[in-house]
Amino acid sequence: MSENQSVRAHSAELFVQPDAILCSTPETVLWGYIAANLPPALTVKSGQVVEIEALSHQGLTTNKDPEKFFGAYGIPSNEVLADAKTVFAEVKRPRGASVHILTGPIYVEEAEPGDTLEVRVLDIKFRVPYGVNNTGPGKGVLPGLLKEPSAKMIRLDLERRVALFSDDIQIPLNPFMGIMAVSPPTSLGMVSSTPPGAWGGNIDLKFCGIGCSLFLPVFNTGGQFFTGDGHAVQGDGEVDGGAIEISLKPTLQFILHKDKAIKLPRVETATDYLTTGLDVDLNVAMRIALQEAVDFLQTEKGMTAADAYALSSLAVDLGIGEAVDIVNLVYAKIPKKIFKSNPEFWYQPGG
Repeated sequence: MSENQSVRAHSAELFVQPDAILCSTPETVLWGYIAANLPPALTVKSGQVVEIEALSHQGLTTNKDPEKFFGAYGIPSNEVLADAKTVFAEVKRPRGASVHILTGPIYVEEAEPGDTLEVRVLDIKFRVPYGVNNTGPGKGVLPGLLKEPSAKMIRLDLERRVALFSDDIQIPLNPFMGIMAVSPPTSLGMVSSTPPGAWGGNIDLKFCGIGCSLFLPVFNTGGQFFTGDGHAVQGDGEVDGGAIEISLKPTLQFILHKDKAIKLPRVETATDYLTTGLDVDLNVAMRIALQEAVDFLQTEKGMTAADAYALSSLAVDLGIGEAVDIVNLVYAKIPKKIFKSNPEFWYQPGG
């Protein structure tokens, strides 16, 4: 598939032939952290497509092995992933690390600091028909709400593409990777996988599903891409601290934009441009997201600062992507339909 080729499809999975497949093994995963300049799990050229096995951390962070953990919720052993059992048995989480299991790093040839890496989400497959929403005391936006831990196992109907929350509630699926990241600046050392940053990471942004492009600034040679923390569906904010956490298999295309620098992650979909703001203070994150939107309108649409600010007040929506990962993410969503013309985007839904 060429990088200029458009994809026209429904929002269900697309068939795309990958150039490579990256499996999740003890040699290709990190548990709970991101670091720079690790040996590559895979090296690709700009434009190449990779299918990636990603593992959810749910069922792997207790003293029970995954079969026993999921078996307690009625999940048969043949529905527990073999690589989940292997990683649980063979990979040790570093002291003080977070919970997420990340597959990578993928090096992109010729990527250097100051470039931008575009990650196109061509497809996402479900590896299992169930996921977990896990919360409890001290978690989420209302840390004092619950007095006991609450782990809810949620089955999926993959034919109808809904999550079976209860007998009376079904939620349409919107799978996306909660974590997509390049390696952070070396000055930061080993970084926890929990807070997002300029490198991406745990952005938990629900607009990063099939048909999106995520743009990340490159800090190190090769870019060094990681992904994990699959979500079957999540609302804005991820308010109880989790989504439907699930093991997914994304198919991603890596496009290198040389000498095009950005400060923070950006997202483009068939309908919108999204800029992001990141900070421990939601108000500060909001201001950063808005400033990024104004900068985008000036740079990409040739607007004055005054017109960009006015347009943002009239047509740009601010939203909370996540508010539970120490560093909060606010997005500014700029609708494409307000412009007379936009550059052609590679993905068009429907038809």
